[in-house]
Amino acid sequence: MSVSGARAGSMETRHDVGYRLSALARVVELGPGRVDPALIAEAGKLLLRAGDRLKLSGDHTVVALAGGTGSGKSSLFNRISGLELSPTGVRRPTTARTHACVWGLDGAGPLLDWLQIQWRHRFARASALDRGESQLHGLILLDLPDHDSIRALTDHEADRLIQVVDVIVWVLDPQKYADAATHTKYVAELAGHEAVTVFALNQADRLAPEELAECVVDLSDLLKREGVQHPRIVPTSATTGRGVNSLKSVLAESVANRRAAIQRLEADVDRIMDRLTKVMPAPEAMAVQPTVDLARQEGLTDALCDAVGVPAVGEAMENVYGVRSIDWVGWPYARWAARLRPDPLNSLRLGNLREEIKSVTAASVSAQPAEVENAVQALADGLSSGMPEAWQNGVRDAARSQLNRLPQALSEELTEIAPRLDRVPGWWWLLKIWQYFLVVLFVAGVGWAGAIMLYGVFDIGRAPAELLGDVSALPWLVLMIVSVLGLGLLSAIASRNFVVLGAGKERDQLEREMRRRIGTVAKDMVIKPVEQELRRYNEFFASLTSARH
Repeated sequence: MSVSGARAGSMETRHDVGYRLSALARVVELGPGRVDPALIAEAGKLLLRAGDRLKLSGDHTVVALAGGTGSGKSSLFNRISGLELSPTGVRRPTTARTHACVWGLDGAGPLLDWLQIQWRHRFARASALDRGESQLHGLILLDLPDHDSIRALTDHEADRLIQVVDVIVWVLDPQKYADAATHTKYVAELAGHEAVTVFALNQADRLAPEELAECVVDLSDLLKREGVQHPRIVPTSATTGRGVNSLKSVLAESVANRRAAIQRLEADVDRIMDRLTKVMPAPEAMAVQPTVDLARQEGLTDALCDAVGVPAVGEAMENVYGVRSIDWVGWPYARWAARLRPDPLNSLRLGNLREEIKSVTAASVSAQPAEVENAVQALADGLSSGMPEAWQNGVRDAARSQLNRLPQALSEELTEIAPRLDRVPGWWWLLKIWQYFLVVLFVAGVGWAGAIMLYGVFDIGRAPAELLGDVSALPWLVLMIVSVLGLGLLSAIASRNFVVLGAGKERDQLEREMRRRIGTVAKDMVIKPVEQELRRYNEFFASLTSARH
């Protein structure tokens, strides 16, 4: 592959890994409260590390030689670099600080600063020494401190760099290649990083060919059991130089491809995604409707209306409307006569019906907290069915986020539109004037008829006016009196029918307005938080899927 082709491929893979990292960043943003905080924190650290590495030189590949005490990695480091750069000897740990050898120093400074390699431990291959090794141009080779060092400082430094380098070369010796400190703490944890992991079975000169072959097979089987499906094992000898060129070829291939940094990040993302998938498996129906459907909204409104007692308020208002209308549109004579009759309810001591009804509607509307909670809970349970438990709890929490304020908000909202008991429709005034006009006519007619009887029929004296003694007008007066009575009764009956119709209309309008306001409150305090959580759920799993592939 040409250099230009390698760089084009590197840019493409950078775009791919950037897309996955963006998706993972969204998972980290949406995950708190739904995913283990430790896992979210680890993913956050990966994002920071990946962001830093992608901003630094993509023309350099960082390769770390890691291994335990006595594995000979410092000797191997010197053999690959061709210089005595890292101290070797019998003293342990020999390497107390990380040493770096750079092939092609231009642009490597910021990357070495990020790796926290001290200036006095940085070395560059001069062009005169690079003859025949141009394939290693862009290599940054690190000799890490022993990971099993008794010095806590060097052990921490080795752990830190193992997490950030592009390629790891595990230097193992024939006596301790199965050492648990290496395999349990590092190799098994980094399973899935095969593309950026190489195993150098060093000190091969100490073994006979048959023994070496047996060690390679045994090490390969061990690594496969730990999840490394296709381990790359290179037998080497820092003393004799055996296998060093083969190891250089492996490193040169990584350098030429310019993909090791991306492959390392991809492997890190794969690892964190495997852990995220285990704790947060995708449900069968991954996406849910991001909005609460109209039927569920109507159901919540119905339940809240029942909790507030909208039907009872409407009925009470209708009763008050009917009872109060008697004082305004009823036939006065019937009303006066009713007052003279004893009320059987009084003997039962049930109180005044009017006052009872008045007290019902005069009080502020009050929502029942338990019924409100049940309505909200039913909505949340219906919407979260089939979700992972953490997200079911999230939907419930969102639905209940303002539950403490919801009953009071409903009560205050509906109290504002509670019917006014002292309100008198204008047509009641007209009917009352009409009824009393008929009363006046009736009284006038009876008085006129009485005067005719006294002056015209019984002739008790001289009539003050001719009409008061005109007997011929008497039949017409009786007809008028009867007509007034009939007209008054008909007016009362018609008025009562109008009152019933008006009361029903007023009740419908009141209940519609109360329902509308309850729906608005439910939308603002329950539906919107739930829909926000549903969108968060959809986006989380969409991002999880994008970051996984």
